[in-house]
Amino acid sequence: MKVDTQITEDHQAKLSVEVDAAKIEEMKHRAASKIARRVKIAGFRPGKAPYPVIVRQIGEPAIIEEALELLVEEIYPEVIKQAEINPYSSGKLENVANLDPVTLEFTIPLVAEVTLGDYKSIHKPYEPPPIHEQDIENVLQDLRERQAIVEPVDRPAQVGDVVTVLISAVRKDSETEQEKILIKERSTPVIIRPKQDPTEESNPEWPFSGFSHKLISLSATQSVDFSYTYPHKDEANALSGVEAEFHVSVENIKKRELPELNDEFAITIGEFSTLDGLRTTIKASLESQAMENYNDSYDEEILKEAVEQTTYKYPSQMMEDEIDHVIEDFSRRLEKQKLDLDLYLKSRKLDMDGLREEMKPVAENRMKRSLFLYELGKIENIQVNPEELESETVNTMNYLSRSLPQNEARKLSQKNIRDNLVGNILIDILSRKSMERFRNICSGRLEEEKQEEATQENEIVLDLQVTDKNPMVAPAEENES
Repeated sequence: MKVDTQITEDHQAKLSVEVDAAKIEEMKHRAASKIARRVKIAGFRPGKAPYPVIVRQIGEPAIIEEALELLVEEIYPEVIKQAEINPYSSGKLENVANLDPVTLEFTIPLVAEVTLGDYKSIHKPYEPPPIHEQDIENVLQDLRERQAIVEPVDRPAQVGDVVTVLISAVRKDSETEQEKILIKERSTPVIIRPKQDPTEESNPEWPFSGFSHKLISLSATQSVDFSYTYPHKDEANALSGVEAEFHVSVENIKKRELPELNDEFAITIGEFSTLDGLRTTIKASLESQAMENYNDSYDEEILKEAVEQTTYKYPSQMMEDEIDHVIEDFSRRLEKQKLDLDLYLKSRKLDMDGLREEMKPVAENRMKRSLFLYELGKIENIQVNPEELESETVNTMNYLSRSLPQNEARKLSQKNIRDNLVGNILIDILSRKSMERFRNICSGRLEEEKQEEATQENEIVLDLQVTDKNPMVAPAEENES
């Protein structure tokens, strides 16, 4: 067998394979025997007719077609080996270029080739935001408000009250009646917040910041009309710069009494015996969330720079597969929102080809980042501890067993599904560890750790030298005495 290999610009291998005549004859006889087991030939039991008889009855073209299928199945692994290529996925028989000698032409996508740039030159200060006491107080205040005791009052509204209002709003600059309605009349409770509310940024007031203060001093059954222009903060916001006319009627007013901030309050929140214990847990949770958010932002910046200086070669099939994964993830997110992908496409007057084109930049960015981290892991010799892999696999299996439908959960015991799951978990762990290493490189922490290790090693060597000298001093002193 003779294999001629040509690598194309789109990272595919074009193989021209010339097969020995003896091999073709062998395949033709095997094909004839296989066909004879399916086709009844008069005077012979299934599969027992001589080759010439089968050829006369079936025809040589049918036998050759069957023989080529058997041939490709048998020689494909050897073809890959002789061509010395690393396929990304299964290849495709494009053409039978010749029958004498039989020459087959294959196209095989190749595994991606990644050449990293000078990723160690990427530096960015690593400065996670601190958690302040006020952040903890904000959480405690939110917990108190959730457990507030609410009672009706017969007086004008004041800061801290819950005021139920009937609200509606229209645009001033609308051209049609349909566009005019900004808020269709609805009843909603509103908490009158302090002017300097520390939770405003994370929990913005509806329908605009400062709205509740329009209700101060109003009594039940009273109404108020006022105008408001939404600020030009975000051009992507549909309400940016909109002038609106509001009509608000007070339905009822309730005062809120917040529980005291003490150990008894902490006990009502969960498994806490003291307020200090609750504060400690809140601080740890805030620090963990802040660190996660900071790392996401930090990683985004350093990965962007790393991807830009990395050279990639990959086949189009790899990109198409990644687009498939992105669309699958998007479809699952829609399902969580009780939406359907087909309905989404119809609402946007978009077909699947259009969606794939939209998703291509997202898929390309995600794929390039994954390839970068995989290559970085190889260069930095990132290893996964077998115990860590086993532990994460068990946790994942337990989670899936609880969350999947029973018929789907049973499939987890199948070897091929479990092996595939373990492979995916291994890739996730490697990617996570590679990202941690890259973060440490860019922040300078890896260099600091190396310097600390070197210092510790020097201290150990020095200690050993001192220890080695002491026994030699003692005998000398004894001999002198």
